[in-house]
Amino acid sequence: MSSLKLAVIIGSVREGRFGSTVAAWFAEQAARHGGFEVDVIDLADADLPLALPAIPPAMEPNPPRPEGMVDLSARLAAADAFVIVTPDYNRSYPAALKAAIDWHFTQWDAKTIGFVGYSGASGGLLAIEHLRQVFNELNAHTVREYVSFPRYYLLFDEEGRLREPNEPAAAAQTMLDRLHWWASALAAARSASVAA
Repeated sequence: MSSLKLAVIIGSVREGRFGSTVAAWFAEQAARHGGFEVDVIDLADADLPLALPAIPPAMEPNPPRPEGMVDLSARLAAADAFVIVTPDYNRSYPAALKAAIDWHFTQWDAKTIGFVGYSGASGGLLAIEHLRQVFNELNAHTVREYVSFPRYYLLFDEEGRLREPNEPAAAAQTMLDRLHWWASALAAARSASVAA
């Protein structure tokens, strides 16, 4: 299996967030899969102002960005695929995640994206549905498979390990297989486009 770069993005920057635990679990699943070089990106480490540049990245792909966003932009550009780890906030996804998306454009273009959701009753599915619409607009391909943790606080123990890991691990492997297929196809298509 060819090695592709997979960025696992922790979408919440809220103090005390659970996203780091979920992302660590998923990164372990991705490493076990063997088809990806995994990069865990924590949006809490980036400078993500909500005020966007005057000219949108769709028209100016490399707008002046804050110094604290340079590393994030480079890591997004290097990725062949993404997995967004997101909670539900008020039936949608976090503002920091929207800012990270909106500050970029070419970094998402013609790449594939999967989702791992966690929250109370919905397990992050409300956020995931909104994100599918956003990434479709950015010419990214979202895979239909996902991993969801409803009532995540009952599913993980105090050390951040799943109490019953088999079903989520199987869902993760299925999603990773699909991500790998699409990431391989889209990487080849991007290369062909550049060579043409």
